[in-house]
Amino acid sequence: MTNMFRKSLWLIVLLSIFTTIGSLFAQYVMGMNPCVLCILQRLAVIAVGIMALLTAFGKQATRLGRTVRAILVSIPALYGMGVAIYQIYIQSLPPGAAPSCGAPWTFRLRDWPLFDLYEPIIRGFGDCAIPDYFLGISLPVWSILYFGFVLLLLWGSWFKNR
Repeated sequence: MTNMFRKSLWLIVLLSIFTTIGSLFAQYVMGMNPCVLCILQRLAVIAVGIMALLTAFGKQATRLGRTVRAILVSIPALYGMGVAIYQIYIQSLPPGAAPSCGAPWTFRLRDWPLFDLYEPIIRGFGDCAIPDYFLGISLPVWSILYFGFVLLLLWGSWFKNR
């Protein structure tokens, strides 16, 4: 039974990789310019994938072990979902009423060590209040679908293995 929980973690790793690649494809190939909140969601997807990868290697035999691992993967997923919900709220405000997104991440982190290595992941100067769409659905809604699926898959497999 613990094998199902581990398989769910590996599926989350793969899904996170494909979602991150899709995000970078949308930015660098399709020309969509991510905003500060979009980049936070991207980083949350990466964090979910890393946490799922790290926890997939751990011992899954006990309920406590699976619970701790599920919580560790859930934290960045819940954070990313919260950011996406906030972005949908900002995008629902009338034009000119939305608050500023803040300084771009490349401006905030430009003096940090190894900046050149992670700069392509955090590059973006988009406006948080202007929605971008893929298949007629705004990108924050896609994020909510991703994070929601991760949470359902994770806790569903945890529930089946308890």
